[in-house]
Amino acid sequence: MRDTKTKGIWVWGTPVEVDIDGSIVSVLYLDTEGFESVGKSNVYDDRIFALATVLSSVLIYNLPETIREADISRLSFAVEIAEEFYGRVKGQDVAFEPAKLLWLIQRDFLQGKSVQQMVDEALQRVPNNNGDKSIDEINQIRDSLAVMGDNSTAFSLPQPHLQRTQLCDLDDKELDPLYLKRRDQLKQIVSSMIKPKVVQGRTLNGKEFVSFLGQIVEALNKGEIPSTGSLVEVFNKAIVERCLKLYNERMGRAGLPVSVDKLQQFHDLAKDEARSLFDKQHFGKHHAAQSTSKLDEEIKKVFRNFGQANEYQSSKLCEARFSECEDKMEHLQVLKLPSMAKFDAGFLLCNQSFEMDCIGPAKESYQRRMSKMLARSRALFIKEYNNKLFNWLVIFSLVMVVVGRFVIKFFLLEIAAWVMFAFLETYTRLFWSSESLYYNPVWHVVVSTWETIVYSPILDLDRWAIPILVVLSFLAIYWRCLGGRKGIARSLLPLYNGSYRSSNRQRTD
Repeated sequence: MRDTKTKGIWVWGTPVEVDIDGSIVSVLYLDTEGFESVGKSNVYDDRIFALATVLSSVLIYNLPETIREADISRLSFAVEIAEEFYGRVKGQDVAFEPAKLLWLIQRDFLQGKSVQQMVDEALQRVPNNNGDKSIDEINQIRDSLAVMGDNSTAFSLPQPHLQRTQLCDLDDKELDPLYLKRRDQLKQIVSSMIKPKVVQGRTLNGKEFVSFLGQIVEALNKGEIPSTGSLVEVFNKAIVERCLKLYNERMGRAGLPVSVDKLQQFHDLAKDEARSLFDKQHFGKHHAAQSTSKLDEEIKKVFRNFGQANEYQSSKLCEARFSECEDKMEHLQVLKLPSMAKFDAGFLLCNQSFEMDCIGPAKESYQRRMSKMLARSRALFIKEYNNKLFNWLVIFSLVMVVVGRFVIKFFLLEIAAWVMFAFLETYTRLFWSSESLYYNPVWHVVVSTWETIVYSPILDLDRWAIPILVVLSFLAIYWRCLGGRKGIARSLLPLYNGSYRSSNRQRTD
């Protein structure tokens, strides 16, 4: 009938189990709506045919009588699918093989040429002396179908009964015996061509086939006209995601923060691996460019995210090191016993730790901040250093006066302390300005002596000043209180021993 009874695609409700190479495979039989149905557009026919082409492992192309030019042109989509997906390297687990093509020609006559000869002749190029564009297009389809010769088979089937309008009401015993015989042969041929549906290296089970069907429908409905490109894009979607996952894993090994050059090296290596995986597994020979562009765009987005994360981690790390150095410099400014050597050692250690630990894109800006902060701290320390040292020397001279007179009673120590105090407080004020003092060679000798006493790699007097002072005070008290009983005082401090004790003069009242 002109009005088709099959609408869209019908699926036989119960799968037929078939033994293929020792494995039980469930076979689904599909029946598609015929071409040029009443009230249906060519785009509708293209979608139906495209869906059947992709879903099937065997595509039975049912033609009446003979092969026409229009029949060949309708195979353009199947040819594009074959060119895109078929012919990949055998043995790879990503191969997707389109349906095997079975030319089924129903005709009343069986004499003359065989159906295989008819197919071979139909697929021969037609001369196009006038340069007709449509003939060129069909000739290209013919060439592609000829290349697919190993993937196609031809078979003829006679009409089942002369009364075609009564076919729906006839039993098998009423049909033409030759038709029944050929039909059984057709069943055997189809059974021999059946193979499990393999997509991306896996044999599909029921749930996966349903998911596969959903992907194909989504792809074919993306545009007004179904295209191989949209189909390729859907198949490559999962591969692109796998490549991006691989890229992320490789970039994750960078261990942020890192320098910009090192991050770029990780990016180049990760991108090469992702592109290599895509080249091995992607679908499509001619329409994969869109998927390739999408992969490149997604990699750029991920790389930008890694770049931003690297900047953040770099700023966070450098800020922490900068704050540590800033605290260190502030601590050195308030030393109880100022020492230029200790400041320089802390300054150098801080700068070295910053240079070693601060890495990444934020390092350059923090280096500038670090240089300014260190220069400012050094200038402030030098400014306060001389004043603090002068004050400490004054205090030290007064302390030595007290110690020399009242503690150990050593007259020479007391005199030396007074001379030092007078020199610092009187002579410098009379003859030197406070600034000129710091450039005097004598002051340099004083500074060198002070630095030797206060700080060395072995002893940091600023840290141990109080414990040492406590120990010395204890020893002084011990010596002062108990040393006299043992005769120590008389031997060490002769200046304070009066001679009246040794006089032979008798005391008077």
